Amino acid sequence: SRAIKTNQDLLPETPWTHIFYNDFWGTLLTHSGSHKSYRPLCTLSFRINHAVGGMDPWGYHLVNVLLHAAVTGLFTNFSRILFGDGYWTLIAGLLFASHPIHTEAVAGIVGRADIGACLFFLLSLMCYVKHCSTRGSSLSTWGWILGAGLCAGCSMLWKEQGVTVLAISAVYDIFVFHRLKMHQIIPALYKGKNLTLFFSIGLLTSWGTALLGVRLYWMGNKPPSFSNSDNPAADSDSFLTRTLTFFYLPTKNLWLLLCPDTLSFDWSMDAVPLLKAVSDWRNLHTVAFYAGLLLLAYFSLKGSSNERECNGRTVMNGKQNANGHSCHSETEYKALEVKSSFASKEENGIKKHEMQKLQLPSTENIVILSLSLLIVPFVPATNLFFYVGFVIAERVLYVPSMGFCLLVTVGVRALYVKAQKRFLKNLVFCSTAALIVFYGLKTVVRNGDWQNEEMLYRSGIKVNPAK
Repeated sequence: SRAIKTNQDLLPETPWTHIFYNDFWGTLLTHSGSHKSYRPLCTLSFRINHAVGGMDPWGYHLVNVLLHAAVTGLFTNFSRILFGDGYWTLIAGLLFASHPIHTEAVAGIVGRADIGACLFFLLSLMCYVKHCSTRGSSLSTWGWILGAGLCAGCSMLWKEQGVTVLAISAVYDIFVFHRLKMHQIIPALYKGKNLTLFFSIGLLTSWGTALLGVRLYWMGNKPPSFSNSDNPAADSDSFLTRTLTFFYLPTKNLWLLLCPDTLSFDWSMDAVPLLKAVSDWRNLHTVAFYAGLLLLAYFSLKGSSNERECNGRTVMNGKQNANGHSCHSETEYKALEVKSSFASKEENGIKKHEMQKLQLPSTENIVILSLSLLIVPFVPATNLFFYVGFVIAERVLYVPSMGFCLLVTVGVRALYVKAQKRFLKNLVFCSTAALIVFYGLKTVVRNGDWQNEEMLYRSGIKVNPAK
């Protein structure tokens, strides 16, 4: 109601420039009661919808679905860079297209902010990928990095978390494109190697700082204030309660991605009871979540323990891999139907740096990027830097779900590659197909809850009966 029905910024008699001075709900940003949600491009899309079809909801829903389809296509295209052509890219795209957690963002009109932010998020990331591939060989590389910066700004103007794409671009450059390990970054900087890499990272950092600075200044240099019911943990007087609850909430969000059985449009008030003591059994979930996350990150950043480098090439178990990758990765490429012989291509006159472009990232590289995509865009919703106006919001998981889908895909691929028997390979593949089918069915069922207001409120009763 506040974003569209009673928002004066959508009316033709209101000057369209007001969109850039008001928040998402049409309140002046510097007003004490402003929500501080500055999303002018999303509001502009609502205004265009209103100009074309008035208050008929059909057009608003159509735009949301088309945006989701566009995001799915871009995400699938980005997955090709990581998995190559074949089943794994298709699986990643289908997982994203069908995931039930997206229902609120697509079926709920105001969720367009997340879809639009994700669209320009991916456009910015793809522009930066082009910048990496053309860096040092073409003047167009500066056009690509300019495009990445502009798309990142547009993503932030759809929703605040869009600016995090700059951090994801840096992770891609370091760990996927250059395939560096953690222990190699500082020596490379100290010895003056890969100066173009660090120059690009410097540009990303400067642009991100500028965007955040302007954003903070434009909203009046004040964070928003929320009621107790919106975020009960933030209003708690106990430091222990706030800490335990805020550490637990990301665990709950991951569970919604992994098993979206119970979904709700409203997780406020006591939908997630506060964790008030260390003895609360839910703390075990928190410990398991962060331990698993740290272990996954550690082994991915460290790489295989039985690898060592020799003259710029990887040596594993005394055998040298001429491709500069671990033998484990080479085996995966063969299993993924990347069956071209690099040696024969070199004999045919293809240069070595051209051969390197044909290689796919290793599992470790993809896991690092996937974890970054899962975690970094979610950080603004963690109450780490400022309190937010919700406990859990499923629409906020729209962008992080890309990292989740990549993690599931790379995990399934690793299981498929390691399985020795054809039966086990078929079991892994069929289980993944079943997961996609069940996700799709759950999405269909969940869409039924958004048919009208009564059905939506009924669907939230078991999660938030008091509200």
